[in-house]
Amino acid sequence: MTSLLAKSLERIKPSATIAVSDTARRLKAAGKDVIGLGAGEPDFDTPEHIKQAAFAAMQAGKTKYTAVGGIDELKQAICDKFARENRLAYQPEQILVSPGAKAIVYNAMMASLNPGDEVIVLAPYWVSYPDIVRLAGGTPVFVEAGYEQGFRATAAALARALTPRTKWLILNSPSNPTGAAYDRDALAALLAPLQAHPQVHVLSDEIYEHLVYDNFVSTSAAAACPDLLARTLTVNGVSKAFAMTGWRIGYGGGPAELIRAMAKVQSQSTSNPTSISQWAAVAALTGTKAYLADWQKSFQARRDLVVAGLNAAEGLRCTTPAGAFYAYPSCAGLMGKTSAGGKKLTDDVVLAQALLEEAGVAIVPGTAFGLSPYFRLSYATSEALLRDALKRISAFCASCR
Repeated sequence: MTSLLAKSLERIKPSATIAVSDTARRLKAAGKDVIGLGAGEPDFDTPEHIKQAAFAAMQAGKTKYTAVGGIDELKQAICDKFARENRLAYQPEQILVSPGAKAIVYNAMMASLNPGDEVIVLAPYWVSYPDIVRLAGGTPVFVEAGYEQGFRATAAALARALTPRTKWLILNSPSNPTGAAYDRDALAALLAPLQAHPQVHVLSDEIYEHLVYDNFVSTSAAAACPDLLARTLTVNGVSKAFAMTGWRIGYGGGPAELIRAMAKVQSQSTSNPTSISQWAAVAALTGTKAYLADWQKSFQARRDLVVAGLNAAEGLRCTTPAGAFYAYPSCAGLMGKTSAGGKKLTDDVVLAQALLEEAGVAIVPGTAFGLSPYFRLSYATSEALLRDALKRISAFCASCR
């Protein structure tokens, strides 16, 4: 019998982070004592003025289809945001609004990649980057940067990976999964090799730009390297800094030709983002961000708690993230040991399974992010739960022999 399914599906895997969160939810629903640290979303509520803007939009009947690429008011708010916060000059025709920042990445790859095109992905990476590239027919090429480098790639490593077939470099700062970030000077140094490769474009995912700590200042890639503006797609959204993950609004600013092509892809897939969410996003981008200082303070306190707890656990080593809300500890010190439950810890996938089954803590193995042996945990949850999780992780590590 002929298979119904497309062969292109063989090139990709389901999202590991979503799978971990779904597993944790199922176990909790079944009455299991599980602390889920796999989610990539703030635990704070959407600010009230944003919710009120959505309510007002519904009351005003703004519930119909919109232009495929977003309403004019939101596009202008995005242009103003880019100019005000990132020192980037975009016009509305250079803006696309999509149902989530992931859709911006997907639309860009679908609109630009041909078979044989290469996309450089810095590892560890957000799990969806390489699979989106593969689904679009491209080939991901990985440039690794591990613990000793603070998870930040070097210009020399990037230069070695560049070829005439390279079409994109995907950059994520601050990073999911590590929280590593590049300041202005580091970005300029990293991207310098692109001067000799005019065919290479930069996809700069800046979704965590406002969730930074220790006075770190986020810089847009195109602001650090103004001569790359014409070949940079700046990706952002309202999910992280405004706790609007479920509202599904992402946006990108880039060359008008690329934006038109991405809108063409979107017109035959999702069509327009939700009208109500777009009006909420207008309020988010034009309204107050006074709440962010408290969020940053809370996240930084949790980060410090988690980093200290992980570094105190036997066999783990953890850097201090500059941004986002993830820790990415090395678990190399546990490899080859056997857990109290009898599992031989041959890799971080087995470790994640053992932690879930024996300690009731759900984390994501580093294999999903392209660099092992590590694991990612999110500290976007209460300090009480984090303290409990750290106790369980420490006890688990101590019991391994």
